[in-house]
Amino acid sequence: MLTPELLIAAYSQGIFPMADDDGTIGWYEPTVRAIIPLESFHAPRRLLRTVRSGRFEVRYDSAFVAVMRACAEPGRGRETTWIGEEMIPAYVALHRMGYAHSVECWREGQLVGGLYGVAIGGLFAGESMFHRERDASKVALVHLVERLRHGGFVLLDSQYIVGDHMRQFGTIEISRAEYQRRLRAALRVAARF
Repeated sequence: MLTPELLIAAYSQGIFPMADDDGTIGWYEPTVRAIIPLESFHAPRRLLRTVRSGRFEVRYDSAFVAVMRACAEPGRGRETTWIGEEMIPAYVALHRMGYAHSVECWREGQLVGGLYGVAIGGLFAGESMFHRERDASKVALVHLVERLRHGGFVLLDSQYIVGDHMRQFGTIEISRAEYQRRLRAALRVAARF
């Protein structure tokens, strides 16, 4: 059974869960890990114009369950999801304990994009993003990075590079050994979301 305590222990060791097509949860520790270095995060100029335009109202932790469920919905070119139904209550419990957070983009009272992840010490493990309007998830990412920098976080884990769109933000791949070194350092940091 997936519990908040098990999730905290796993993330603290560099391991994360993903559900297979049948809902069975597997545990993963990739040999190559994707991270977004907070000190060199780069947002394209066009995206920064969108951020400054105020097109989206950005909120934090106001609709965690809705963000997680939206991330779990099938999308174009993706009929299945790695977010199994059993995972949702465990992450909601983590959220209630203050370890899981969401960044949401709203427009005219509707949730149109966002992301969620797990925060332990100075680690933020980004789990998933979604958008129903262009750039909504990217605007959420820009706001997440700003919040993490302000809160003293030192490691933004994006697990894998899925598609080239994440490279535009400065996402890099590092070895498992390098990730473990950075993780150990991050866990000693008293960051605040």
